[in-house]
Amino acid sequence: MLKKEALSMLESRILPFWQPLRDDRYGGFTGFVGYDLRADPEADKGCILMSRILWFFSRCAKDLGREDCLDCAGHAFRFLRDFCFDRECGGVYWSVTCRGEPADETKHTYNQAFAVYALSAYYEASGDRSALTLAEYLFHLIEGRCRDRDGYLEAFDRHFRPVSNEKLSENGVMAERTMNTLLHVFEGYAGLYQASRDPEVGEAIRKILRIFEEKIYNPALRRQEVFFDEEYRSLIDLTSYGHDIETSWLLDWGCGLLGDPELSARISKITSALAENVFEKAYKNHSVANECERGVTDDTRVWWVQAEAVLGFVNQWRRRPAETKYLAAAEDVFDFIRRYVADSRPGGEWLWAVDREGRPDSSRPVVSPWKCPYHNGRMCLELIRRRPDA
Repeated sequence: MLKKEALSMLESRILPFWQPLRDDRYGGFTGFVGYDLRADPEADKGCILMSRILWFFSRCAKDLGREDCLDCAGHAFRFLRDFCFDRECGGVYWSVTCRGEPADETKHTYNQAFAVYALSAYYEASGDRSALTLAEYLFHLIEGRCRDRDGYLEAFDRHFRPVSNEKLSENGVMAERTMNTLLHVFEGYAGLYQASRDPEVGEAIRKILRIFEEKIYNPALRRQEVFFDEEYRSLIDLTSYGHDIETSWLLDWGCGLLGDPELSARISKITSALAENVFEKAYKNHSVANECERGVTDDTRVWWVQAEAVLGFVNQWRRRPAETKYLAAAEDVFDFIRRYVADSRPGGEWLWAVDREGRPDSSRPVVSPWKCPYHNGRMCLELIRRRPDA
């Protein structure tokens, strides 16, 4: 069921929504669509959004063999290359105007990492060596300018001088290190390693995994800590169910690329515990809650959390085939997505969020610097690739 439903979701809803958002006047893709489905062609274009769109169309082109998706990926690549890179100071901006002029010149490690992920995927889809060269350049930039001896730092100004981390800090804290940035540096590096098999990238991945093992994962609570000071002291009692279930399959994927059975077995103990904990504590009402702060659960059903839950539960079932409750949970959450999160309005894609009963949050847009085809598109592509029906 899941593979067939994923292909239908991708081809009938997600791709037809994003392809018309291509901006043939200024390049890239439209940066904002409100809940009312009205696009704002003058909106700024978040560079994370542009990277995620590039990744999505690149993967669709490669995995589905679709030339129309390769064309969209090439369009996204040219905009990222020509307008989102700072040719004077290096790195990728946080955002540009609709015309491609710098809007927010912040250089964030998270943003650089997504560009690595996207450029690596485009190289795999197109064979364009210049995309891989840019991804390798950003890898070395991150390693040289965005980290210290203990791990990765967060936010910088245009000249890579450290600034406060409002962009990746939430819940009333200001974090000097975040689990979220580390996770997506890992993801970007894993994508680059898949494309290049560069031993230097592989060694960087191993170092990140050690940080997850030693600093991020809390074995007593079977969760990741989220926000940290510079010394990796956790700043808040917070469980991010979405990030935990996303991590539960992403780390397994990256470990698999390295081909190290001992490392994979060690990390699998962590990722399996993360999936178990989310299943036990957050999987209610056919869907997964957002987070739990100081013992209070946020029951919002956020679009990306549901997408990652489907993949995380499928991954856990493949790890433990006898425990069919995880496959049943994946199918259940997918059905919740189909019924409530997928936008039933003509021309709609996925809603940002609904409550636990499936009622939509009309205050949130359907395209924004953070709302993209990356989580839901990846869910569909991974389900097609993993063939959970087989």
